Amino acid sequence: MPKRYNENLSIKDALKAFVETNKLEKGLDKVNVAEAWANLMGNGVNTYTTAVKLDRDVLYVELSSSVLREELSYGKQKIINMLNEALGKEIVKKLVLR
Repeated sequence: MPKRYNENLSIKDALKAFVETNKLEKGLDKVNVAEAWANLMGNGVNTYTTAVKLDRDVLYVELSSSVLREELSYGKQKIINMLNEALGKEIVKKLVLR
């Protein structure tokens, strides 16, 4: 039976410890990046977004509009900075628009 801790922990600290112990940060980062993309880009871009995938430090975004893909390619670094700022840490280092 695992040892019981007598100190009081907040839910936030307990969940953080659980995530770190079980090495779940990468999976949570993938989910958080997809949510951040949806929140930052708005309905106009989300309408044409078919898939958002994080692989290591590269974010792959599939778009159904070639015109939108070209427009977003001009501001890749700004988008990367906005995503990392929204996530609170540097997760995305490269953005690939497909």
